[in-house]
Amino acid sequence: MPDRSEPSTLPVRELLELDRRHVWHPYGPMPGRQEPLVVESASGVRLRLADGSGELVDGMSSWWSAIHGYNHPVLNDAARDQLERMSHVMFGGLTHEPAVRLVKRLVDITPEGLEHVFLADSGSVSVEVAVKMCLQHWRSLGRPGKQRLLTWRGGYHGDTWQPMSVCDPEGGMHELWQGVLQRQVFAEAPPVAYEESYADHLRELIGRHADELAAVIVEPVVQGAGGMRFHSPAYLRVLREACDAHDVLLVLDEIATGFGRTGALFAAEHAGITPDVMCVGKALTGGYMTMAATLCTARVAEGISRGDVPVLAHGPTFMGNPLAAAVACASIDLLLGQNWQAEVKRIEAGLRDGLAEASSLPGVRDVRVLGAIGVVQLDHEVDMKAATAAAVREGVWLRPFRDLVYTMPPYVTGDADVARIARAVCAAAREG
Repeated sequence: MPDRSEPSTLPVRELLELDRRHVWHPYGPMPGRQEPLVVESASGVRLRLADGSGELVDGMSSWWSAIHGYNHPVLNDAARDQLERMSHVMFGGLTHEPAVRLVKRLVDITPEGLEHVFLADSGSVSVEVAVKMCLQHWRSLGRPGKQRLLTWRGGYHGDTWQPMSVCDPEGGMHELWQGVLQRQVFAEAPPVAYEESYADHLRELIGRHADELAAVIVEPVVQGAGGMRFHSPAYLRVLREACDAHDVLLVLDEIATGFGRTGALFAAEHAGITPDVMCVGKALTGGYMTMAATLCTARVAEGISRGDVPVLAHGPTFMGNPLAAAVACASIDLLLGQNWQAEVKRIEAGLRDGLAEASSLPGVRDVRVLGAIGVVQLDHEVDMKAATAAAVREGVWLRPFRDLVYTMPPYVTGDADVARIARAVCAAAREG
């Protein structure tokens, strides 16, 4: 009988060859053309490589989710304790304490008025649910013509069907699907500073299309994978007022901005508004496993309940997964149990200092920092292979894309590692 006390370990070269032949990586061809790095383990803010070459400081928080770093004892204990109780049970007709506790925490910490929570499998699915909520709300109220969405250019909301329709239709990663996706209404991309003329542009578009608009959906304050752009929170107040004036719902996609990334717990707080629907994900479980949530007001839920079909017909198999919910509760408690604002401000200051030199590098168009987000925008498409290699030589993992080299480090990243990440971003911008 084979000894199963320890998992078998494939030689790195064999693992990479199997990966190249069979594993389809995100946003990549099949078979793969670039050899990925093999991570053996992770702890704190460091990724240990399987080839023995050492460790890399993670400047990406595993696509912005691992805000507490890796192998955190509090989150480990939460997962271990729940695993011994039950890893999963269906959510249809059953409920359990981890999910109920998580929903109550989300209602308590999000903008006032968001009272009802639908637990989803991923950020993209939470946007699908948000759109379905809005469409069904108006259909239930006898206004089925309100079925389009308005957003602004430069956005990104996920890779499933409805979210793709509100990603930037030109130059975005879903441009391929023009003519197939539903045609939505697009405003121009929001300027960094407040401009009354742009506010008028938003008001005019919402007013002109009000009869056909179910909702406006935007990423508040920071646009993520669509271009890492920042904009004035005042535009969110303009949207709230215009939506109220024209009977249109407002959806905020806080999947990337939620849980402190911008310096506020949720970016909506910068504007002091409550949306009708809000999506959260990524950092919800501290990067441990996939889970997201769609929150809505009583108005939205009651509208759906008045229809001929008074239920939201959506039910993922792993909805409300107890293991993910327990870790999410622990992650939220861990975040709120410390002075996370000070940590984010500390990282912001370190990134501002460390990225200052990037402004003078050839080929750099802009450098911007907000909260625990640092962005260097180039005037050309980044050479991902060269830029990634430059960051790795500095001992840092980054994932540049399009014309951007950026970082969203875990909140537990120390000052020396923040400085190292900034050096790596500058090196990547210089060589990419």
